Amino acid sequence: MTSNYIGGAQRVLVALALFSLIIPTTRAQESEARVIDEVVAQVNNDVITLSMVKRETKDAILALVQQGKSEQEATADMERRRPELIATLINEQLLLQQGKEDGLADDVEAEVNRRMLDVAKQQGIKSIEELRKVMKENGLEYDAVRTTMRTEMMKQAVLQRNVDAKIFYGLSSDELKKYYEAHKDKFKKPESVTLSEIFLSLAGKAEAEVKAKAGQLVAQSRSGGDFAALAVANSERLQDGKPVALETKGLVGTFEIPNLRDNITDAIKPVKVGGITDPIRYDEGYQILRVDARIPGSDAPTFNENHAREMITAERVDKGRKEFMEKLRKDAYLKIAEAYRADVMPLLATGGAPSGSTSSPSSTPAASAEKRRDANGNKP
Repeated sequence: MTSNYIGGAQRVLVALALFSLIIPTTRAQESEARVIDEVVAQVNNDVITLSMVKRETKDAILALVQQGKSEQEATADMERRRPELIATLINEQLLLQQGKEDGLADDVEAEVNRRMLDVAKQQGIKSIEELRKVMKENGLEYDAVRTTMRTEMMKQAVLQRNVDAKIFYGLSSDELKKYYEAHKDKFKKPESVTLSEIFLSLAGKAEAEVKAKAGQLVAQSRSGGDFAALAVANSERLQDGKPVALETKGLVGTFEIPNLRDNITDAIKPVKVGGITDPIRYDEGYQILRVDARIPGSDAPTFNENHAREMITAERVDKGRKEFMEKLRKDAYLKIAEAYRADVMPLLATGGAPSGSTSSPSSTPAASAEKRRDANGNKP
């Protein structure tokens, strides 16, 4: 639900609801304190407060404005969708609670730490304190980003453990073979490409300068320049703080065309072997690709057990996740404040997406056939 209108780092979720339940205001008299927050819903032993809903609403409005809506339109839209947002927060709380019950908290926290360190290394940042400073300079709160990452990872980990993996590993040999016989067109080998890259980062640079440099490198490559040498000298993709191209000479790898992101597929479509794409723009920089090889596909279907598992799981995962969320809600103690109950309860009763997670399984065995990667192997 929420993910339909709240984007990335703008979406800062609140995990410490109990601590924000009652907040004293400035005292009108020395002996008085007023409660300025209210409980919107109780979810087992946790609560969702009005302040949480307001913060989510504010972030959602900002995201909609950045997408082109006027502030007035965005505000009106979110007022209409407030019950949906509350239902989403309830679903999220249930997933977070299940994650703790499943003992996933330590693994998720370790993964958050790993990813934050990866971000630092990729940008050549040597310490977490320096990362905090850089993020603050770019308008990002380090702790808020960690909270968002932790929440999203926990939700995905719970759904993958309790739904995706059970579907994937629970399929029998007979089911897999029957599926193959009925869907042989899905088991044809697609065309593959081998790609090399030059990546130019936008971090701390004027975009016009980076774009101009990318254009110059494309012109040099197309006029006979040594792409590998240009990659070593210019590519800024980092690993452990060092340019990856020093070892790879720009080589990224071989990918099946359907597994590439759409912008990559479009960019390489007209390019022959040895050819160079125009610069491809990402949030983090510009990428130039060389098509090193094209491996033709085959119309002859070939049974692949793992592929069959992935395809069946992808088809069943939405229903499985919806049923799992229904069970969590059924087994939980849910109490919604009367002011919101009439609008929120029907949304919970009819299911709905578990915090935006149902439609896109992302890190499971089942999802690999559905993933679209950039030419550095990264998920979109």
